[in-house]
Amino acid sequence: MASLHVLVVDDEPAVRQILATIARRAGYPVSEAGGAAEAAAKLAQGDVDVALCDIKMPDGNGIDLVRNSRASGIDTAFIMVTAFGSMETAVEALRAGASDYIMKPVSGEEVLHRLTQIEAMRGLREENRVLRKAVSEQTARMYRFTSPGMLEIERLVGKVAPTDSTVLITGESGTGKGVVARAIHDQSARVNGPFFPVNCSAIPEPLLESEFFGHTKGAFTSADRARKGLFLQADGGTLFLDEIGELPLHVQTKLLHVIEDKEVRPVGSEQIRRVDTRIVAATNRDLQEMAAQGRFREDLYFRLGMFHIHIPPLRERQPDIRGLVHYLLREGGAGGRGPRVTEIDPEAEDLLVAHSWPGNVRELENVINRANILADGDRITVADLPQDITRVGGPQTASGTAFAVQGYPRDQLRRFEADVLRRTLDEAGGDRRLAAQKLGIGLSSLYRKLEEFERQGLIPAPASGADR
Repeated sequence: MASLHVLVVDDEPAVRQILATIARRAGYPVSEAGGAAEAAAKLAQGDVDVALCDIKMPDGNGIDLVRNSRASGIDTAFIMVTAFGSMETAVEALRAGASDYIMKPVSGEEVLHRLTQIEAMRGLREENRVLRKAVSEQTARMYRFTSPGMLEIERLVGKVAPTDSTVLITGESGTGKGVVARAIHDQSARVNGPFFPVNCSAIPEPLLESEFFGHTKGAFTSADRARKGLFLQADGGTLFLDEIGELPLHVQTKLLHVIEDKEVRPVGSEQIRRVDTRIVAATNRDLQEMAAQGRFREDLYFRLGMFHIHIPPLRERQPDIRGLVHYLLREGGAGGRGPRVTEIDPEAEDLLVAHSWPGNVRELENVINRANILADGDRITVADLPQDITRVGGPQTASGTAFAVQGYPRDQLRRFEADVLRRTLDEAGGDRRLAAQKLGIGLSSLYRKLEEFERQGLIPAPASGADR
């Protein structure tokens, strides 16, 4: 967890030094103020987590400082330190909004106990916030893939997730880089911590440093309140930096320092904050080529790529398509409103399997969502699919003439399916088990389709001994 930023407020230098030393030795970053006015100025920056505050000061009253801070929306916990230990003073401080109070002369053990309590309470509050967010959002469930490429990715995720290694995920747009990043977090020891996905390309460049590292109130013109940066918000969890190739070089430099030093300094603050945030980055760009061209820091590329996972495009893992179609039907697509249509005609399903999916899984989700809306009954038909899928420039037939599958005609769809099956068998050297794997269907289904197409004369019967 990031250490609390502690402000010690006392007009007596000796007391101030004792409190500051106690907090610093425990690892907390500390600021000091010798009076109420100086304390109010430092509190206004908005980056103080706890104030150890005297009540009686020459230029003001600690209780008034608490009231004014609360009225200004400053989220600082106050522990009042006083030699005037009357119950009335303590009650007044607590009513004003103080968290607790301690008596002079102070005990180091007591001070640390109070700070630890506040740190635990703040951590619990952040955990509750994350849990509420998780409950309000639809939980992403990872589909169990069947293609060799995705099974290898699941293996890699299982290996790297329990570590604290940075991870670089690459792949075309829509392949599911965010799903893999979430799986790494969910299988790690940080699963109860926050998971913050950030689209680096969506943040305006002037705001990047503030978004990542935070800022104090008044750090720049529009900073009307302090802001914790993404690194502090994701402390104890995972920060997923999507489209990391879009970051400008000066932000890349600061990002590298944070990853290596585990420290951030908010814009406008003099305080360095320790963070324990894991970085998982993703991009659809070639970072190695960008580094060679000077558009991406080579040292950051090597730091992020300590563990590299590349997700193959959907067209290279055809066995996953059929299963994904039925998975999305069960889940109601990406709409999050539950399934309405749960079945699909075989002709429509075959067209989806044959499509090249340039938009990958995201495109498949969109097609299923659209078909779910258009379907008249409880089944998706060819008529519910987009024209760029139903009008397929088909493969070459045995006579060398390409044909197009358009709309409903079942015989054209059968010819198309038979031709795909025949070509796959040829590519597999007649090995039916291998062909079934390539097509993403069971071996028994392949035999059934072969017998059907042979009876219809769409595929010639195999010569004796050709069957493997």
